[in-house]
Amino acid sequence: MSSFFDSDSPSNVAEYSVSELSGSIKRTIEQTFEHVRVRGEISGYRGPHSSGHAYFALKDDRARIDAVIWKSAFARLRFRPEEGMEVIATGRVTTFPGSSKYQIVIESLEPAGAGALMALLEERKRKFTAEGLFDAARKKPLPFMPRVIGVVTSPTGAVIRDILHRIADRFPVQVVVWPVRVQGDGAGDEIAAAIQGFNALEPGGPIPRPDVLIVARGGGSLEDLWCFNDEAVVRAAAASGIPLISAVGHETDWTLIDYAADQRAPTPTGAAEMAVPVKAELEAQIASLAARLKGAVTRQMDHRRHGLRALARALPSLDQLLALPRRRFDEVSAGLGRGLQMNTANKRRSFERSAAHLRPELIKTRIGDRRQRVSDLVSRAERCVERQLDRRQSRVSAADASLRALPSRLVGQIHRARDRVSSLGSRGDAAIGAELRRVKGALAAQDRVLQSLSYRNVLRRGFALVRDAEDEPVKHATAVKPGMTLSLEFADGRVSAVASEGDAPPTPPAPKKRPARPAEPSKQGSLF
Repeated sequence: MSSFFDSDSPSNVAEYSVSELSGSIKRTIEQTFEHVRVRGEISGYRGPHSSGHAYFALKDDRARIDAVIWKSAFARLRFRPEEGMEVIATGRVTTFPGSSKYQIVIESLEPAGAGALMALLEERKRKFTAEGLFDAARKKPLPFMPRVIGVVTSPTGAVIRDILHRIADRFPVQVVVWPVRVQGDGAGDEIAAAIQGFNALEPGGPIPRPDVLIVARGGGSLEDLWCFNDEAVVRAAAASGIPLISAVGHETDWTLIDYAADQRAPTPTGAAEMAVPVKAELEAQIASLAARLKGAVTRQMDHRRHGLRALARALPSLDQLLALPRRRFDEVSAGLGRGLQMNTANKRRSFERSAAHLRPELIKTRIGDRRQRVSDLVSRAERCVERQLDRRQSRVSAADASLRALPSRLVGQIHRARDRVSSLGSRGDAAIGAELRRVKGALAAQDRVLQSLSYRNVLRRGFALVRDAEDEPVKHATAVKPGMTLSLEFADGRVSAVASEGDAPPTPPAPKKRPARPAEPSKQGSLF
């Protein structure tokens, strides 16, 4: 009797490896808590690690959860976290399969209470939020590879140079700059007018219409950045038909245009990075995808090959396929002798029945009837032949009488026809001679034109025609490879040559003087 724990006992429970189970739990948690906001107190914060990442925990009075801020997200934080600070963290929950732990990956942090900047701008922010200017549904995606980028910023300063330098490093495209003031009275109206002016450009016009806009400024105080909180600027950014990136101030500086823009960049350099991809990364990604595609094709072919082999093994063998036909053949061949004997016996009985009806008297009677019919037919044929001979003899006699009277009339006609044929012959000989002379002159003219256009005249002036191994003319030097066999045709014949390596051909030896030889007659001669 087998044990309950016997490994061979059947079970309907799926079997997972530890890695498979951990991976399944990780996917389930990440799909369920893909985007969450958690309020709690920062605990165990020691500043960013040497790698640039920050590790700490969020807790309240009853629970605690590990947290991490990656280096890229940490650089975008508006403020630096501190031990004991109550914050609202936005991110996603994931697991660490190596130790069966879960944690929250924080993408943004904000203080739980309203700060000074939020208090000053709260009224205007609530107004624009109520109007829906900050709604995520209004925001447009950035083009992946823009051809023209419009920049609204001051023409003097480090911002425009940083943007142009970063775009040139990543993916050089055309940049159109709309110069404006970015500080002081009237700066907000200029910025709003620049955004509206870019949107008013017609596609295909003298000034290209940008595919994406960047509104940029360096860092500064709240008063320095106040023009970007202007109502006209916010409304122009929200109404822009061209995707807009806000790059105002440093990472911790937030203005109302950041909420109305389609994307917010922590720095002007970051805006340039958002606007264009990295060309080298795209090329590497294409190469990686090509390698993956090649590997996938190879694996698919291997899979199909294994499947084909499995199907081939499932096919019956040749002996199995021929077993039933072979048995039927043996059975039929065994019954063939008996069938021949039975068929012979049946034929013999049929012959005997037919022979019983054949008697000598009956055969003699039929032979006499057939002989009488043949005699009658012969008599009728003789009479028909005699009648035909009489009619043909009468026709011959009439024709003979007609022919006897014909020679006298034919003699005159023959003389007249002979004279006419002689005259036509003379005229024909003259016409043929004239036509031959005309054709000979035309062919001579064509031959002169052909000789003037022949490439052999060029060869007689010292040039040579280079041909490859297939006797085809070589028209370009790039078509000649080192070691290639060539044929050089001169005016007086051909020689063979082999192409050598190197940038410059070897200097040919001075030609030896030799007695002049008569020019070879052209091979494209006249027909006459």
